[in-house]
Amino acid sequence: MLLWLAWWNLVLALRPAFNRHRAFLWFAAVLAAFCVRGDLNGVTSFVRALGLRRQFYDRLVDFFHSPAVAMPKLTSLWTSLVLRVLQRQLFLVNGRPVLLADGLKAPKTGHKMPAVKKLHQESQNNSKPEFIFGHSCQAIAVVVKAAESYFALPLACRIHEGLRFNNRDRRTLMDKLLLLLKELCLSLPCYLVADAYYATGKIIRPLLQTGHQLITAVKSNAVAYEPVTAPATRGRGRPRRYGRKHRLKDLWDDPAAFTAADSPIYGEKGVTLRYRTVDLLWRPVGCLVRFVAVIHPHRGCRIFLSTDLTLSALDILRLYGVRFKIEVAFKQAVHTLGTYSYHFWMAAMTPLTRRSGNQHLHRKSDTYRAQVRRKMRAYTCHIQTGVIAQGLLQILSVLHAQMVWRRFGSWIRTIRPGIPPSEQVVGMALRHSLPEFLAAGERTSALAKFINDRLDLDRAEGLRLAA
Repeated sequence: MLLWLAWWNLVLALRPAFNRHRAFLWFAAVLAAFCVRGDLNGVTSFVRALGLRRQFYDRLVDFFHSPAVAMPKLTSLWTSLVLRVLQRQLFLVNGRPVLLADGLKAPKTGHKMPAVKKLHQESQNNSKPEFIFGHSCQAIAVVVKAAESYFALPLACRIHEGLRFNNRDRRTLMDKLLLLLKELCLSLPCYLVADAYYATGKIIRPLLQTGHQLITAVKSNAVAYEPVTAPATRGRGRPRRYGRKHRLKDLWDDPAAFTAADSPIYGEKGVTLRYRTVDLLWRPVGCLVRFVAVIHPHRGCRIFLSTDLTLSALDILRLYGVRFKIEVAFKQAVHTLGTYSYHFWMAAMTPLTRRSGNQHLHRKSDTYRAQVRRKMRAYTCHIQTGVIAQGLLQILSVLHAQMVWRRFGSWIRTIRPGIPPSEQVVGMALRHSLPEFLAAGERTSALAKFINDRLDLDRAEGLRLAA
């Protein structure tokens, strides 16, 4: 029960994001179901996980569509809660937390689901099809250090493609990622680590204006320029802004300029890499940035970019080396939490074709557009609730690891002392201790009474939780 009390104290901090207390209790019930359910079959799995009576299936569906959830406020409260509770465990560099940003494509085959479009997948995994239909999302996570490991704790995720309510809307995925970052309401500057897709002026300029810094990979065909030295006497015409042009891939042509060092990348031991650092003007930004060319004995040659000129080359590589952790978090969200396993169809929607791109709604009626927005609110609520549930499991894994293992009640082949319990292990510990939490009733929390009043004692799940 102590594990659930720690869980409940964290959830209480999110209460101001809800207009009504009943909406908050449904939110807390959905969070609990996310954490303990044994299958990922949509909203029906929530009913089974909590042993609810069948009529509450509709109440759960209504919750996801409800306007009582203030999503921007919920996101900012969740971010401030994470930064406060895990203040000592945050991965800090120069006093700044490290954020990770990446995109995710969630496959969806519904012909009546808004924002579903044909998407291209760039992956080296040949088990993934090149094109899929689904929702294109972007997510932001914060890097947390736990024991001898790191993990990406998700903060927010949104669907950023597939709909155009206004034909004059020219916002790109870069613009929408910056809006999502703004929604976090960060009180301190940070390092944002992303892949080469985000190495653009549209991302870097707004980040620098708000005090943040960007670290990314760079395509090998990129070019940069030397700074211009001021002439002794100014001539006629506009002064030059850029000096001699350099192709970045030419940095590898001078092996003598490289320095050998032990790899600072997470998980690599006994690996020696060679690197070279140059500060050049990059035209998309119009200012000096730091480029690091790396020759890795196993991973090949890569070029990285940092807008912070005070970072050393090894620090840049160390920061980019934890970027893959957000992909690990995506895998857990898909296969363990079911964050993207929603199935909300819109009955009045015009069916999609198999060649669907963005859905343009500027000529649709106001009623139709309102229905689409309602459905998108349901998707966003489901995704963000799953994000918070995953983060709660990770917080319990870091702060209450011993308690998790005591309540685990099952068996795994290897328990590594330097690695915190996974989301699945924490979820199993919560599942095994849920009957004890509900048995305490009103003495523990309003959520326990809320679930107890809705248990179905004619089903095995309800009897087990009520026992």
